[in-house]
Amino acid sequence: MKFTLAWLKRHLDTDAPVEEIARTLTRIGLEVESVEDPRPLLAPFRIARVVSAEPHPNADRLKVCMVDTGDRTVQVVCGASNARAGMTGVFAPPGTHVPGTGVDLKPAKIRGVESRGMLCSERELMISDDHEGIIDLPADAPLGASYMEYAGLDDPVIDIAVTPNRPDALGVAGIARDLAAAGCGRFKDEKIAPVPATFASGLDIVVEDETACPFFAGRWIRGVKNGESPDWLKHLLSAVGLRPISVLVDITNFVNLDRARPLHVYDAAKVQGAIRARRARPGERLVALDGREYECFGGECLIADDRGPLGFGGVMGGEASGVTAETTEVIVESALFDPVLTAETGRRHGIESDARYRFERGVDPAFTLPGMELATRLILDLAGGEPGDVVSAGHLPEGRRTIAFAPERVESLGGLALERSEIRAILGRLGFDWQEEVAGGRVHVRTPSWRPDVEGEADLVEEVLRIAGYDRIPAVSLPRGSGVARPILTAGQKRARRARRCCASRGLKEAVTWSFMDGDLADRFGGDLRLALANPIASHLNRMRPSVLPNLVQAAGRNRDRAREVVGLFEVGAVYHGPEPEDQEEVAGAVRAGMAGPPHWAEPQRPVDVFDAKADALALLEALGVPVDRLQVRTPGPDWFHPGRSGMLCLGPKKVLAHFGELHPGILSDLDVRGPVVGAEVFLDRLPGRRRKGGAARPELQASRLPPVDRDFAFLVPADLPAEQLIATVRGAARELIEGIDLFDRYAGEGLPEDMVSLALRVRLRPRERTLADAEIDEIARRIVAAAEKRCGARLRG
Repeated sequence: MKFTLAWLKRHLDTDAPVEEIARTLTRIGLEVESVEDPRPLLAPFRIARVVSAEPHPNADRLKVCMVDTGDRTVQVVCGASNARAGMTGVFAPPGTHVPGTGVDLKPAKIRGVESRGMLCSERELMISDDHEGIIDLPADAPLGASYMEYAGLDDPVIDIAVTPNRPDALGVAGIARDLAAAGCGRFKDEKIAPVPATFASGLDIVVEDETACPFFAGRWIRGVKNGESPDWLKHLLSAVGLRPISVLVDITNFVNLDRARPLHVYDAAKVQGAIRARRARPGERLVALDGREYECFGGECLIADDRGPLGFGGVMGGEASGVTAETTEVIVESALFDPVLTAETGRRHGIESDARYRFERGVDPAFTLPGMELATRLILDLAGGEPGDVVSAGHLPEGRRTIAFAPERVESLGGLALERSEIRAILGRLGFDWQEEVAGGRVHVRTPSWRPDVEGEADLVEEVLRIAGYDRIPAVSLPRGSGVARPILTAGQKRARRARRCCASRGLKEAVTWSFMDGDLADRFGGDLRLALANPIASHLNRMRPSVLPNLVQAAGRNRDRAREVVGLFEVGAVYHGPEPEDQEEVAGAVRAGMAGPPHWAEPQRPVDVFDAKADALALLEALGVPVDRLQVRTPGPDWFHPGRSGMLCLGPKKVLAHFGELHPGILSDLDVRGPVVGAEVFLDRLPGRRRKGGAARPELQASRLPPVDRDFAFLVPADLPAEQLIATVRGAARELIEGIDLFDRYAGEGLPEDMVSLALRVRLRPRERTLADAEIDEIARRIVAAAEKRCGARLRG
């Protein structure tokens, strides 16, 4: 929200410098993002008179001007077509920085003729885009005076960040009210007198749906002249970045910024029949003021006449009914529109406007008719005309609440002890009404209509604190408890923290993506239609996510598009399988795309594959305390994975702890993501908890001082036998002594039956009490071979 200091002083009687005003704004919650003071930049520019303008001897389009600056006469080479003897313009001496071009002036020879300065256009001074000629001032402009002060360009521009809960601060008057409440001047609370009608217009306004448009007021004004705005209005709008268009349009923009009251003006000659606020029908078309044609989805709030749409209510008007230089009769609109519907309409059609920005945050309902009167007075003063009567339809909502408030809550909630009189004074300056006392020392406080965000007692405490000053709250040390502090993290929080550390240690970068996603994509990942959002922030983010993988895959794709060949991302967050609380669960997801690692001289690069995803899932589960040696791999994984390159990690026959695999090529194609992409998802809430019996469990150290014994076995097994089944069988043959089993070779081909493969295992035995004798080792090997033959159909290779 931008405004100038002079604009602020239209509502605030203050002598405070701009620096103090900026500090106060930030202190009361209206954070100042910048203060642009044009005075240092424009100070060197002076009013000067052209004494003579002769043709340049070496250039047809240049002139050699002698310029009187008030204290001396200098020679300036000028290329402006309107440069002439006797004119008064703006002169910049050597050493001046020209803000519009970024050039630092210095004496120079132009086509052999010396030039010591510059006669400036409006573009050079960043007043407008006009650079067809130099600035031509009235003859009575004071010679040698500062052009900045003469033209009123010495007004600082303040830019503040307005939070969504403060729609009143989207108007300069609302900002002035807050500053006055904080002691930075006196608020000029000027009442707006109604403008009496001079004729009955016969205007017909109909509100067909008050849920979309609770109230609509219109006024016919005839005999207007839609020319240029006066300089004061053009300067105000230009200073805050708005381009002056015409006096009628500029007045609506001024009221919008000045009072946070969006308005609209229709060319009355282009409106046929009654003006109706109704719901749009699917397929209706509107060419808006931005020149684009929009097709209605159905359900938008549409302003229409008997011929068709005139505009989207609260968002943007239509081009067909817009005012032009030939407009002589106008209809002024001041209405209320539903905030949620306004935001939804703007998002669905991709329309950004100042009106939408204010209506979707909530405007002051009590200022609907005063806003109309203010606009009427400005139109009569600046464009002339005769006002008709105000015609309205619908009902104005109350917009005010009564809150039971205990003043001592300021200290109990905010930590600042204030006198009751000071609390009452602060709320009064902000527009709150302090009413009668009720039981228990509480009072009724009535909120102003421009503060829809104040809903309860805590909000009143916040208002008092921000005006009184957070810096007045005394610093108080937290109480120190006796003894050792108890753990504060839950088991789930600890799991999530360990999962993040494990993923980061494996070279993955943490990402935080939206908790919602495109509905069509969600369906591909098992989404639930009941999780569609009623008011999504964007049309492609309309469903709660059933998995973290889709958003991670899209993020990986964006990285690949920026020439990143090694991409690894992870996220720990919630996914949603249904509308009930128990349908939400915490997961840790990881995605790898492109190559498995950076180039290295020792080995060639390889693309990521399903085993990278499986390794990520197993490492994560192991870090979280899951007995990975007891896990079973089941294939294939869910439908969004490649059916032949995916799987699930299960603990028991039904409990799925994770799934992993290569993303389905069809999904990658739909997302326009280059493969290969692999991913894994671990369900943190499904992991088994640690069982404790007889008090706290203590870790048992099972270290052995005896050396291990390694034995290799090469088994012939059926080609379709999972390797993990053979490993589990071998481990079960001597569980008390087997420390680890590694699969170090797999062979199929020449010398073996077609339906058989060779799996080579290295079994590490770790004795606990004494060194194993050869006979004992042979006995264990015999048990291993027997178990493999009985349960897996395996036999030792010859």
